[in-house]
Amino acid sequence: MRVVFFGSPPTALPALSGLLSAGHEIKLVITQPDKPAGRGKKLTPPAVKVFAEDHGLPYLQPEKIRKDEKVLEAIKEANPDINIVVAYGQIIPGSIIYLPPLKSINIHFSLLPKYRGAAPVQWAILNGERFTGVTIFQLTEKMDEGPILTQELVPILPRENAHELETRLSHLGAQLLLRTIEKIGSLEPKEQDHSLATYAPKLTKEQGRIDWQQTAEAIDRQVRAFFGWPGAFAFHNGQRLEIISGQVTQGLMPAARPGEVVQLDKSGIYVCCGQKTFYLIEKVKPEGRKEMSAFSFSLGGKVRVGTILE
Repeated sequence: MRVVFFGSPPTALPALSGLLSAGHEIKLVITQPDKPAGRGKKLTPPAVKVFAEDHGLPYLQPEKIRKDEKVLEAIKEANPDINIVVAYGQIIPGSIIYLPPLKSINIHFSLLPKYRGAAPVQWAILNGERFTGVTIFQLTEKMDEGPILTQELVPILPRENAHELETRLSHLGAQLLLRTIEKIGSLEPKEQDHSLATYAPKLTKEQGRIDWQQTAEAIDRQVRAFFGWPGAFAFHNGQRLEIISGQVTQGLMPAARPGEVVQLDKSGIYVCCGQKTFYLIEKVKPEGRKEMSAFSFSLGGKVRVGTILE
């Protein structure tokens, strides 16, 4: 099948690689422009562009696809049977969506109509969902509202963070995509029940700030959901301290205020949370420094029992 592929981050790579391995012809790749990244703000290409270059695939990086007539002409010239979209990052216009004979399909990392939007994996973890999944649906001009072709449900593992879950879903989605394409002519698209829709808007940096008045369970979900971006964080001596990993801890602990360190040992830093619950911080990333164990940070960071994490 002739394909124009739209995608940008690493989570799009399993689908693109799977299509190539299955013998589909990638006529054109559309991905995001290079963007500044890291402390030096060096221009960095998206993972899909790197893959395209490594495999000799033609690609385009429009700044705004909705206003770029050259992209439309390039897709017409590619003459695809279908457009396939995986975490592309821009709104695709109808002139492109409906161009191929089989139109366009999208892989979305939730069980639509739940968690429409940019951050479905993060919000599923944050909200304490026990299950999520992958949906392949027909793309329309409305965000994640198109008819569903196939779905697959999976459990969210107890200590799984957003990066781990999204990676797992990306491989699951790639396999489901290939099975969907094989029988796409015989599939009956199912309209979504829009009354059941929930949304997963793009995250902001400030949402990562920990409120120690919350329960340890809620803070644990925040740490796992915001792993990588925007990161769950508190402040110690005025410096941002990102919490990389930790867990809810049980057992008797001394009475303390939310945010107060109640115990230190080689397992990490034990902090009092809301409703007299306790969270064990295992790994941290201090501002301007590398990731380290919480115990190592406590030794050099002057963290003591009674220290308050803001």
